[in-house]
Amino acid sequence: MKDWFLPALCTFFLWGTWGFIPKITTRYISPISAVVFEATGAMMVGIIVLLILGFRPEIHPKGVGLAITTGIFGILGAFCYLIAIKKGKVSVVVTMTALYPVFSIALAYLIMKEPISLKEGIGVVFACIAIVLFSI
Repeated sequence: MKDWFLPALCTFFLWGTWGFIPKITTRYISPISAVVFEATGAMMVGIIVLLILGFRPEIHPKGVGLAITTGIFGILGAFCYLIAIKKGKVSVVVTMTALYPVFSIALAYLIMKEPISLKEGIGVVFACIAIVLFSI
């Protein structure tokens, strides 16, 4: 088995569950309240990881700044997701938002100059078509 497979499989199940639970959560509390508790959960994981690292994470100004930016974007995305999932169907919202890699691919192509093969390009086009179909 490839060394990336088990972590990818864990991600599949964790993010799959992450995409579903907010539908139930927002039946009981508002999206803005839910994001507070989601951030609390994330901080709990962060503290555990900090303990594992012996309170000595790697520090580099650019890396720290980018990681904080990632956290900000992640929690803002989660907040927007909570609003969407409260108002929409899980099947539509989770599928459309799960196509976010299309934007990541575009950024990697434009900023990092990562090449996109013909096959990957066709996949991106189909993903964009899926976004349009899910949004109408």
